[in-house]
Amino acid sequence: MGDRQVLSDEAWAWLEPLLPDRAPRRGGRWRDHRQVIEAIAWKYRTGAAWPEIPVERFGPWQTAYERLNRWSVDGTWARVLGAAHADADARGELDWLVAADSSLVRVHQHGAAARRIGGNAATAVGPEPLPPDRTGGWVESQEFRS
Repeated sequence: MGDRQVLSDEAWAWLEPLLPDRAPRRGGRWRDHRQVIEAIAWKYRTGAAWPEIPVERFGPWQTAYERLNRWSVDGTWARVLGAAHADADARGELDWLVAADSSLVRVHQHGAAARRIGGNAATAVGPEPLPPDRTGGWVESQEFRS
């Protein structure tokens, strides 16, 4: 891979102003944000474990891991995502269509073992309608079945 960058210069120019200041309130300066973000991007792009991040290219893996967690907690990544959404939407590159496929929706834990009358929920035959003189209360329904 050599000296190839994970982030383009154009992407970095857009991203850099959204990141926190490199001089924290306490302690020394942070490692270069670009190097750390490239380490995080490399890790997720390759699917490698954190300790497998190349030290000579990105620095210690602990730095990238801790920065990822710190920025998740303080809302930095949420601000970056919000800015990316706003920019893409302003350029007309974002489609806000959302669709949910019922095959991906899980049933509630109490509904998983529900007894079925027959077929599936869409084709199951429901109970017989009650005669007009019945209210459908629990006691009546027990008497009606007898």
